[in-house]
This record gives sequence, C-alpha cells and structure tokens, in this order.
Amino acid sequence: MRFMVRMLFVSLGLAICVAASGRAQTSHVVRLIANPKSDTYRFEPAQVQARPNDVVVFQVVSGAPHSVVFEGKDLGPAARVALNSAMPNRSGDLSSPLLTTSGTEYRMTVPQVPPGQYPFYCLPHRAYDMRGTLTIK
Repeated sequence: MRFMVRMLFVSLGLAICVAASGRAQTSHVVRLIANPKSDTYRFEPAQVQARPNDVVVFQVVSGAPHSVVFEGKDLGPAARVALNSAMPNRSGDLSSPLLTTSGTEYRMTVPQVPPGQYPFYCLPHRAYDMRGTLTIK
C-alpha cells in the first residue's frame, strides 16, 4: 500500500512539473491578400511573433495564387533543414505549395530554430514586395 501511495505522489509530482514547464501551443493567423485594382499585396499581419511549436496558419483571402517562401541566404544548414521539415507538401526549398483558391489554409508548426527573424515572401507577388517576417522568440 505504501508503495502505491508513494508512486501516486511521484506521478502527481511529475505531472505538475510537466504542466508547469509546458506552454500552450498558440496559433497565429496570417491572411494573404492581393488586389491588383488597389495595388494591394500583403501578408496581414506582416510581422508574426511566435515560439517553437506554435502554429502559423497562412490563409488565402484574395488574389490567389499565393505561396510562402522563406529567405534562405542567411540561414544556417540546421535552420534550413528545420524550416523545410516544418513545411508540409513543399514545392521546393523553403517553399510552400502554390495556394490557388481563396479560403485555402497552409499550416506550419514553428520548428526549433535559433531565436531571430525569418523573412518570407509570396513568390507569385514578389515583384509587388509581398513580404513578411516570422520572429521566433
């Protein structure tokens, strides 16, 4: 009986430690908007702050097709691999698939990479400077 009570307390203590150290996963919605008539091409918001294991949901609102492509020039090899692994159904290096219809969502879980800024852009609207930044804390 003592053994079972001791195990109960140990299990309860571990559960409390895990719960205290964990943080709820947060979702961040980024809307992809393009309107040639008003010369509007943007991610909204363009600046996203997130932590590893948060989810970023890129949501096509208008002006499809869109994509999400992370800048690779300043990435270290480990960060490049982590970002590529976090992007489902990639169409290329650091690149989401082409999102062709309004209402489409593209979800990625923020990987374990060094804190910092990770710029991204929309390839079909790159000439219109459709850019954003994921800041990982």
